[in-house]
Amino acid sequence: MTADTLAAPRTPKARKSGPNLEKWGWIYMRASGVLLIVLIFGHLFVNLMLDDGIHGIDFAFVAGKFATPFWQWWDVLMLWLALIHGANGMRTIVNDYVHGARTRTVLVWALWLAAGFLILLGTLVVFTFDPCLGIENSTTDWLIEMCAAQ
Repeated sequence: MTADTLAAPRTPKARKSGPNLEKWGWIYMRASGVLLIVLIFGHLFVNLMLDDGIHGIDFAFVAGKFATPFWQWWDVLMLWLALIHGANGMRTIVNDYVHGARTRTVLVWALWLAAGFLILLGTLVVFTFDPCLGIENSTTDWLIEMCAAQ
């Protein structure tokens, strides 16, 4: 092929050796999307449809959920999948629309750092949640009794 001709439309480009990260990113987006649908609708059903619905959501409801390992892992899995899914989607948009290589690199690094920080912070909140912290300012009787019993 000479410099004046174009490659055929479906001619594959030569690819570097090693793992195909774009393919794995594409697969992750599909798999995490399906899992997120199940996790999010389960979360919404439990929070909005059971018992008192939206009127039952208060500090006690959240404290009760975070006292159970099942709901801790449910929320952490939802957090991790959603943040990685969103960061990967934003990475795709940056790669499509940002033309400068240096700017693209800075933005992608910023995306992954922000996602990593939020994942770390959210995971710490879920697993270290203690409803008895700050009890001295509470006016909720059940909380005062529960924390006094510990």
